[in-house]
Amino acid sequence: MTRAARQQNEARQEALAKTNPLFGPRKLKLGTFCTNVGGAACMSTMEGVYEATWPNVTATARLADDMQFEAIVPLGRWQGFGGVTKFNEQVYEAMTFSAAVTAITRAPSVFATIHVPTLHPVLAAKQATTIDHVGHGRFTLNVVTGWNKAEIELFGSPLLDHAERYVMADEWITLVKLLWTSDELFDFEGKYYSIRSACLKPRPIQPYPALMNASGSAVGKAFAAKHFDIAFSGPTKPDPASIRQQMDAHRNYAHQEFQRDLKVWMTAYMIIGDTEADARRQFEYCVHEKGDRVAAKNFMDGMGIASQSIPPDIMKRIGDDMIAGYGGFALVGTKEKVASELQMLAENGVDGVLLTWPAFIDGMTRFKEEVLPLLAQAGLR
Repeated sequence: MTRAARQQNEARQEALAKTNPLFGPRKLKLGTFCTNVGGAACMSTMEGVYEATWPNVTATARLADDMQFEAIVPLGRWQGFGGVTKFNEQVYEAMTFSAAVTAITRAPSVFATIHVPTLHPVLAAKQATTIDHVGHGRFTLNVVTGWNKAEIELFGSPLLDHAERYVMADEWITLVKLLWTSDELFDFEGKYYSIRSACLKPRPIQPYPALMNASGSAVGKAFAAKHFDIAFSGPTKPDPASIRQQMDAHRNYAHQEFQRDLKVWMTAYMIIGDTEADARRQFEYCVHEKGDRVAAKNFMDGMGIASQSIPPDIMKRIGDDMIAGYGGFALVGTKEKVASELQMLAENGVDGVLLTWPAFIDGMTRFKEEVLPLLAQAGLR
């Protein structure tokens, strides 16, 4: 990166901090995940599992706003995963969800998650700019390449092989950034996109909207480090040393290869109990008594998580975590334990956590009443 590019990047970071809460001063940022889809992140028939209705979207958005959460992140989803729960079958589209929820909130950055092959970059750039103006500069775009073959084929295109998806995505995000930042008409000629006399007015309020990406492969991590402000990293091992290593690996790579600063977030599901035994009982009920193993298997098969290549004990943990919360980090215990685990994540380099609860609204309300004050006492909020 040239000196001029480095100075431009630093100026953008300073500007983002003025309007986008993801770059604010709190040590641990928090957000909600999946409130635009039926079931949210929980594949269970237990009572209280999230239903995708607009009153529920409004209720969770207002709870997040009241707690000054930094993020509300919807899924990009076009088909469900079956099972008795018909998991994620009910879906609100992410861009229009973001615009509507941004209009009724004040604090969070309300994201939109898009799959590159499903949305032309000219339209995406204009939609994102509109939402950024609705929220006075707090929009964030989560860009993913897409892995679900059936979903991508709904849009009349084949699912490209893994490496080629990132060729297309690199071209897509490069063009979107040009649209957000160019004052004059420009032409663009690429392998996948070709446009003439392009110019977007008005410009976004942010220098250009904050960007997040969730990629696990080597080529995906390089893509995230090159273009994005935030990497979304799934938990691999739950111990502090492994988490620190995982977070540092993302940041160090971005700095060494692209001289860029990168924030790293992860997801977690939360079950708060009166006692440790009570929390464990709730987990057992959600996962082992009421869990939808068919939906979980369908999801993991689509992701390529194969039991033949993973030891049985680890595969069982992955399956349990998938049912309870989309494979996120497990925050299961008393309010004190949950707060302590969140503090551990912050101390080991996690910038932010997207939260889900099996009984979503009840769990989120209990978090507000019992855990959030402990995080404030610890200096995290």
